[in-house]
Amino acid sequence: MCNFFLISWYRVALVLMLSMPYGLAIGGTLSETDKAVRSIVSGIVSYTRWPALSGKPNLCIFASSHYVEALSSEGPDALPYTPVIIHDDGEALGAECHAFYFGDETPTHQLELSQALHARPLLLIAEHNPQCLIGSAFCLIIDSARVRFSVNLDVLSRSGVRVNPDVLMLARNKKHE
Repeated sequence: MCNFFLISWYRVALVLMLSMPYGLAIGGTLSETDKAVRSIVSGIVSYTRWPALSGKPNLCIFASSHYVEALSSEGPDALPYTPVIIHDDGEALGAECHAFYFGDETPTHQLELSQALHARPLLLIAEHNPQCLIGSAFCLIIDSARVRFSVNLDVLSRSGVRVNPDVLMLARNKKHE
């Protein structure tokens, strides 16, 4: 019985962490949607583990993203990753990325890039991949009033990274909205 309560409190803490507005003190420049995207991406990255990585992972953010500023701006709340802005596949292939955040890149493009980098463990998050069938492991669903995410377990299982199972349950249960 005690373990049940511990697990429940752990999940409550995880939900609060993923929904906590990381960007509150960044200033008035970020919208509520910007803050929600930053919070969810930061939460996913912070609950992901890479083999043989010590320190913060590099999150390579495609410049086509609508949330580049929200994901890369420094504020009083430290980011759980080091943001790296990339503009094309050449930069992506040359950068030391542990994770990618795709903007307007198609799911097919996401898949092709991940196949080109298949030798290393990668976390892939997409801004415009609502079906989440190919390409990225985590796909944001951004509506005018809320930001949610879905998970492609097949892509995640082949990614080489480990994500806390409670994050996966949040995507399944939609409790992170």
